Amino acid sequence: MTKSAMIEKPDPWRVPVAAEKIPDTGLHRDLEADQATRVAVAEMGSLREVLMLQASFDVTPKSGGRFQVEGRVRARIGQTCVVTLEEMESDIDEPIDVIFAPPDQIPEMAALVDEAEESDEDTPDPPEPIDNGIIDLGRLATDALYLAVDPYPRKPDAVFEPLVEAPDPEDHPFAALKALKVTPKKSGAKKPKDK
Repeated sequence: MTKSAMIEKPDPWRVPVAAEKIPDTGLHRDLEADQATRVAVAEMGSLREVLMLQASFDVTPKSGGRFQVEGRVRARIGQTCVVTLEEMESDIDEPIDVIFAPPDQIPEMAALVDEAEESDEDTPDPPEPIDNGIIDLGRLATDALYLAVDPYPRKPDAVFEPLVEAPDPEDHPFAALKALKVTPKKSGAKKPKDK
């Protein structure tokens, strides 16, 4: 592995919120990515372009130093139709409901998620760690966008029609045998018989 491959690319959109500064009543944030951020998000997500990227979040304190983040991520992205190979635009509108917890609580909460998977109840998502006291709303919005992108975008009227080829009359199971068939030699002019 090369040294450059070992260096992780930085998050294209960072909006850090210090957990200790979130009031007991909660916090509301409306975010809109600027042009440079949208270009970086498109590049990292292998998208042709990101025309618009917005997020709206409500951060609510919970017991045990945890926080619930609810909201929506909306975006307009440029992609390429997998059928026609034409440029197209897609709209993303993704709801968010995530719990952030201190890193030391993650293993315990992940075990509760595993137990819930074994029951018939709805399985909650595992919590996200609060990294060095920070909840990064930009990263949360970017991750939600990437998860919502259709990896095989198709224009609404695009229809895949497989290439149909006429059957080759020489392409049949006995074609190889036909090639091996020895054709009789035609004799040249007949020699006159002695009289």
